[in-house]
Formats: sequence, structure tokens, C-alpha cells
Amino acid sequence: MGRLVMKFGGTSVANLDRIRNVALHVKREVDAGHDVAVVVSAMAGKTNELVEWCRDASPMHDAREYDAVVASGEQVTSGLLAIALQAIGIQARSWQGWQIPILTSDAHASARILEIDGTELISRFKERKEVAVIAGFQGINRESGRITTLGRGGSDTSAVAIAAAIHADRCDIYTDVDGVYTTDPRVVLKARRLDRIAFEDMLELASQGAKVLQVRSVELGMVHNMPIFVRSSFDKPEDIDPHGTPPGTLICSEEEIMESHVVTGIAFSKDEAQISVRQIEDKPGVAASIFGPLADANINVDMIVQNVSEDGKTTDLTFTVPASDYNRARDTISSAKGKIGYARLDSATDVAKVSVIGSGMRSHAGVAAQAFGALAARNINIRAITTSEIKFSVLIDAAYTELAVRTLHTLYGLDQA
Repeated sequence: MGRLVMKFGGTSVANLDRIRNVALHVKREVDAGHDVAVVVSAMAGKTNELVEWCRDASPMHDAREYDAVVASGEQVTSGLLAIALQAIGIQARSWQGWQIPILTSDAHASARILEIDGTELISRFKERKEVAVIAGFQGINRESGRITTLGRGGSDTSAVAIAAAIHADRCDIYTDVDGVYTTDPRVVLKARRLDRIAFEDMLELASQGAKVLQVRSVELGMVHNMPIFVRSSFDKPEDIDPHGTPPGTLICSEEEIMESHVVTGIAFSKDEAQISVRQIEDKPGVAASIFGPLADANINVDMIVQNVSEDGKTTDLTFTVPASDYNRARDTISSAKGKIGYARLDSATDVAKVSVIGSGMRSHAGVAAQAFGALAARNINIRAITTSEIKFSVLIDAAYTELAVRTLHTLYGLDQA
């Protein structure tokens, strides 16, 4: 007997048949003697529809009312799943974020969880053996009393935070894939599912383009040392032994992984744009005059490369931003031209970032050099490079993305079982 949080994404609850399938997954764990809390997303496509309704009502809508609207998708799903569980004899009730409560900051549409009181949920496990069906993605700000949402993918974060609050043994994330792979299997057919991956490696994979989990959910898992198990909701419930280990990937502390490879996986993102500010006077404060306005506009800057001229008088500064912020970033820099004093502004949107991730890099030299040589052999030009202790990323022309990913996947032996 244990305590589990089971999270189901939008494709897993896309219609009533799939919600009934989810109910059978939950029943399997209840019948095995587990206390269960379930966190659900809105039905597939519903959040997008609600967002469009807000935009159609007014392009400059109130963010507080936006949250009130988009949070309703999860409310519908939680109620339907509670009904489906009751129909098969499982005691269950639905919970909205404000009812638990899940307390958050007041940053509407991108709130952060501050506190969760799991006392009532734990009490109901003990007294009623009641399944808690919780609307993900949402909470409440204590000061304003307004509903808040956590940003796209926020149900993952809700699930891990609730797991920590109720002292669960594990948080199971059910999705439309059966685990975390060494790279996107649609790009590399030989990509392998990982049995285990360290929190740090998963955090880098998620932040560099892997879509399996929201970054903040992995951060929370690492902070609270909460094991996260990524598995498929499309496996037949009756075929799974609740006491066995089904196919999937366990995200856990590095100490729990017996054998660590130098490289764990390859992530990539085509959601990148490059901006180059040319011939700026090379003096103190120039970088601040560029990146200060971008920060004020809440535009996240990733890769930064600086080239100083031979005479040392001028410099070129190149950086990347999310493609969705490209126009705003260009406008922001253009507006500050008088203060920055640059000669020319160049940009490109046909770029991609490819990242190589692995905790083993800490103790192995030359890992990045191997990649640079392999990409050069394929005539793939590198526009920019960034590194960290367990990751390096290269910016390349988008047309070469898949070739680069396949080349690196083979280079580091990830094709091999």
C-alpha cells in the first residue's frame, strides 16, 4: 500500500471514452490498496478554444478574467472523471484549485505555486478512502481571492506540488508517450526509451525543447526529491500489474541511477530567432543598454555571443530569443537605438538550437569538441554556442536540424541499446 498522484493530460481525457479509460487506470491502483489523488488537464483542444474566446472578446483582455475563463476546462474534466469513478463503484469527489487550496502568486496566466495544504486530502484518504480528482493548472491568490493559472503545461506542476504536499510515494504522469526518449523518436527512429533519468538531466532536456514535461514540474520534483514516473495512458488498464513496473521512465535523484552515461539525450528547438546588433562602441554599459530593455519587456534571452573588432573600438553582439518574441525584441532594440548607438540590426528566424545533455560531462573532457568535429564533417555551420556543466547547445540553420540531431545521437552511442 502506498500513496500515489496520477496526472492525466489533455489527450488522455479528450472525450468520455478516454475519461472512462482513465477511471479504470485509477480503479486499478485503488484496488491495489493505494491512496490516490488524480490531477487532470482540460480535454484536448479545450484550453486553446477558451483562449481564443478571450482574444475574440477583446484583444486587450483583463488577465484576471482570462484566468477565470481558461481555468474552467479543468473544472469540467475533474467533474466528469469523478462521475465516471463513482459509476464504477469508486468513492471520489472533484476539487478545484481554490478549494484545497493551492495558493499562488498573483502573476495571472503564469502564477507560481506558493503553498498547498494537503491536510484535508490526507484526512479523506484515511477516513473515507476517497479519491481526490483535482483540477490541474490552477490555484488562487490569497490576497486578491482571484483564480490564477500556472501557464501552459501547468497541470504537471500541479501534480508534482500536490504529490509533495500529501507526502506521496510517487507522481505518475500519464501521457500519450510511454516515457522519456534519448531524443524525439519521430526524428531518430533508433531513439531509446530511458528507464531512469536524473532530475538535472530531465530539467535540461525539458528546458531545451523536449515536450514531455513542463520545466517547473521537474524543478519541484528535484527540490522535494519527489520521484516522477512518465508512462502511457493508452496501455490497457487491465494489462498492467499494479505491483509490477510498467513501461515508462522514472525521473529521480542521480544517486538512484546505477550507471550514468556521458550523454543522456539530445534536445532541439526550432522556436528560436537570432538578432545581431552590429558595430556598437565597445565601452562599459553597452550590454546593459541592450539587455536591460529586453528584460523590462519580459523577453528571455538565451545564447549570447560577442565579437570585438580588431582595433577594439567596436563590437558586434548576437543573441537569441524565442521566435514568439522576435518582433517585440526587434522593436525594443530599435526603440533604444539612440542609447545603444549601433550601426545595423541583423536578424534571422530560420535557426534552430540543438542541445546535448548528460551529467557524465562533469567528469569527461572533449565531449563538446567531438560534436563540433562531427557537425563540421556534415558541413553544418555553428552560429553560436553556449555551455553549462552538464549541457552544451549549438545554434545552426534550421534546415540542418534533423541531420544534426541524428549525427549527434549516433556520435554518442545513443543508437545502441
